[in-house]
Amino acid sequence: MLDAEILNRKEILLKKMEEEKINILSIEDSINKISKERKSIVRFGDGELDLILGRPLKFQKCDEKLAKRLSEILLSRQDKCLIGIPDVLARFENLTEESEMFWIRNMERTRETWLKHIDRNIEYCTANLTRLYIRHKDRSKCGTYFSMLKEIWKDKDVLICEGKQTRIGVGNDLLSEAKTVRRILCPSENAFDKYDEIIDCIRKESKDAIILLALGPTATVLAYDLAMEGYHALDLGHFDIEYEWFLRSANKKEKIENKYVNEVSNGNNTVEIFDEKYKNEIIKIIDNVEGV
Repeated sequence: MLDAEILNRKEILLKKMEEEKINILSIEDSINKISKERKSIVRFGDGELDLILGRPLKFQKCDEKLAKRLSEILLSRQDKCLIGIPDVLARFENLTEESEMFWIRNMERTRETWLKHIDRNIEYCTANLTRLYIRHKDRSKCGTYFSMLKEIWKDKDVLICEGKQTRIGVGNDLLSEAKTVRRILCPSENAFDKYDEIIDCIRKESKDAIILLALGPTATVLAYDLAMEGYHALDLGHFDIEYEWFLRSANKKEKIENKYVNEVSNGNNTVEIFDEKYKNEIIKIIDNVEGV
């Protein structure tokens, strides 16, 4: 149980949230906008905020151009692309005890910084729409949320732009009802160095395809720029791993042997896979990515 001190700190945060209202859509409303209004989505989390502030990540070095783009996108007003930020800026809702404790500490440290970099007059969506399982206390709607996402690309051509070991949909049914699946594999680290090459490769694709991006902060900029050009681009990092945990009924974050999981110990060490279907889906390998 949360102790009295943590509960008191939570109440202080909830009071601030009430006084400094931020409009952040729920998971369901966010997914519905993507699906029914053909909105693209970009997502901002701690990593993107750190880069804006000039702090490097484990897999992305500081880059002045990247930081500038992220800062601009976070404040952008347009009708093609949803901007996702952590829903815990506005509410603590349906969080496990462990997750709630993490976010209380996180928001005490970062909330004021977030407020300096967002526009409270903008309607944001939740960046946590890909965090559909492990953080939830009540998981009864998780299956529904995943089904809603899968419906977006049902009977559609899908192009995935991902890191070398991300392997979205491999070994599960996330993409089983897509019409076709093709993949561009990109550098697992410092992918923004290859931004121009990546987006030029995607631009060769039909605008009728659904573009799924799982490439850290680089995906945030890619999805936004592609949306402005008329593509339906979705920055959905983490959703495949969350689905794997959902299928396993996991109670904590755990290693997935054949996929990169940056939030668990040794999660970057993955096994080689021998899946001809997956290998045949790869249309381009950017940079010096060795092995798939």
